[in-house]
Amino acid sequence: MTLLYPPPDPRGKSRPLTWVVVVLVAAVALILFWSFRYYPEKKAAGHFFEAVAAGDMNRAYQIWKPGPNYSMQDFLADWGPNGYYGPVKSFEIGEASAPRGGSGVIVSVKLSPYAPFPSADDAEKSRRTRTVRIWVETKDKSLTFPP
Repeated sequence: MTLLYPPPDPRGKSRPLTWVVVVLVAAVALILFWSFRYYPEKKAAGHFFEAVAAGDMNRAYQIWKPGPNYSMQDFLADWGPNGYYGPVKSFEIGEASAPRGGSGVIVSVKLSPYAPFPSADDAEKSRRTRTVRIWVETKDKSLTFPP
C-alpha cells in the first residue's frame, strides 16, 4: 500500500448487488400482490359454493347475506337443486376483477351438475358446465348478482 497502489474501495463492489436484490424483492412483492389481491373475495365465493354444492342451503343463504327483498324462496329459486343455476355439485373459481369506482369484486365461477368437476377432455359433461359471475362486496364479503 503505497501512494501508487491505494487500497481498494469496498463501497463500490456491493452497490450493484444491492440494486439487484432491491429489484428482485420488489418484483417478487409485485407478483405476490398481483396473484393474491382478490384472495378474500374468492375465498368468500368459495365458501358459498361449498355450501351450495353440499346442499346446505341455510348456510349458503347466510353467507349470501341477502337484503330484505331477497327471501329464502327467491334464493332457492336461483340456487336450489331445481333452481335456475342448480343443481350445483361442483365448482371451479375462476378470474376476479374489480370495476373502476366499484365497492366490490366480480368473481367468475364455473358450475357443474357433476361431482367431481369434469375435465376438459370429457366433452359430454363439460357441455353442461356454465359460468356465473358473482359480485362480492369488499367490506363485508356479502354476495349478490353483479350490477
